[in-house]
Amino acid sequence: MQHTQTTPRTQGRNPIPQPRRSVERREAESLLASLSEVNSDSSAAYELRTRIEQVVRPIVAKEAARFRNRGVDAEELFQVARLGLMKAIRGYDPARGVRFVSYLLPVVSGEIKRHFRDHEWSVNVPRHWREKRSELNKFVMEFTQTHAREPRRSEIAEHFGLSDAQTAEFLNAASSYSAISLETPWGTAEEGTAGTLAGTISQLDTDLESVVDRQTLRAAIDRLPQRERRAVALSFFSELPQTVIAEHLGCSQMQVSRILSSAVSRLREEFFVQE
Repeated sequence: MQHTQTTPRTQGRNPIPQPRRSVERREAESLLASLSEVNSDSSAAYELRTRIEQVVRPIVAKEAARFRNRGVDAEELFQVARLGLMKAIRGYDPARGVRFVSYLLPVVSGEIKRHFRDHEWSVNVPRHWREKRSELNKFVMEFTQTHAREPRRSEIAEHFGLSDAQTAEFLNAASSYSAISLETPWGTAEEGTAGTLAGTISQLDTDLESVVDRQTLRAAIDRLPQRERRAVALSFFSELPQTVIAEHLGCSQMQVSRILSSAVSRLREEFFVQE
């Protein structure tokens, strides 16, 4: 049987195109080389920087996306990342032999992290505590993996060389990074508890209205004779029967009834005078 030699399908066709990212990086390198040769304040420099930004924007957007779902709007993250990009364009020096993307990504991520550190804390805390929060998270994670439990406050204090008071301040500051909105949904409709977080903490304090009366009553009881004061405490606070109170006071049950009646009359008079 005669065999015919087949020609590879790729013969006579264009080469397989390289990944778009490689093209973007090479174009960015070329534009940056041109940028280094013109006056930084010229219109040509402005046009080159604009074009560089357009070329590497997908790379910057992907870097910004790594920080999503941390309480910052995606568009705001991208704008912060663009700020890092502009700083990288101005600070990059082709003569150092470092690829632009290798220089760009740390600058962009650093700008985003700085934004989180300086602007996205729910409570304003001292800068030195904000800067140590990432170190704390790393220490807690590594300690938990090693010991199968979270570190105690004393162990955190020893690791960071802090006093007990400083450690308490540090932990309070670290916990202030984010806060839950009071409008956060809470409960379920099926359970009949659907609402917001605010609804679980803004409850009526039923004891608040009786504060004045309780304080007045306490003062009035303190002014009773000792025997009557003890009888009132055993009857109304300890809720003991009169037979047991009689044993405590060393008297009969009938005398206990008279003592309590006298005490209640005195207390009523106190309240009537107060009103």
